[in-house]
Amino acid sequence: MTTDPALTGGFSEPFTPLPLRERRRALLLPLAGDSVAAGFPSPADDYVETGIDLNEQLIRHPSSTFFLRVSGDSMIGAGIHHGDLLIVDRSVEPRHGRVVVAAVEGAFTLKRLVRHQGRLRLEAAHPAYPPLELSDADDTRLWGVAIHVIHPL
Repeated sequence: MTTDPALTGGFSEPFTPLPLRERRRALLLPLAGDSVAAGFPSPADDYVETGIDLNEQLIRHPSSTFFLRVSGDSMIGAGIHHGDLLIVDRSVEPRHGRVVVAAVEGAFTLKRLVRHQGRLRLEAAHPAYPPLELSDADDTRLWGVAIHVIHPL
């Protein structure tokens, strides 16, 4: 992941990624129609199209993608809830506005990366949590970018 060296250098990762296992076969789930209306369904859509492989839809870079379970409520305003499953891609560039996983004082946190008055900071999506200003002096490291969130309705 390329970004400001002051934010990424020197961080000792808390775990070692496991090697990818060879994909034996795709699990194709039925895809019913192209879309779903938020109103009344059309009887013409009572057919099943080809299958869909969620790995192909959700994971662009398998060797740099991880799943993390969300703990806490600091990102509830962004639709990310306690217990949700995050898909995090370490190869995606962390930029202004993206939701990132950062290592702050040795622990992971999930926040939105924001450029504010020329400086980077991590912002929660909950008013109870103040922003964390990033500087060259702290040991915060950007670990990956959240690309999808999976949660029950």
